[in-house]
Amino acid sequence: MNKRGIIDRFEGEWAVLEFETGMEDILKTTLPKNINVGDVLVFDDTTITIDTDARKQREAEIDRLADELFEDE
Repeated sequence: MNKRGIIDRFEGEWAVLEFETGMEDILKTTLPKNINVGDVLVFDDTTITIDTDARKQREAEIDRLADELFEDE
């Protein structure tokens, strides 16, 4: 089963992730190295990976929405 979460922020030794079911605190030491706020992590039975394509898609969607919001009328 794949579970996806987005890194919302870091609080000390914890990473706060947003999942579809809500927020969870996970020890940073259990996650891949070099993670950043906004990264999309994929959890399966044995591994945790960073989905760089999903992050790029999210950033593009945020940029598009911001452009629409601040469009000159």
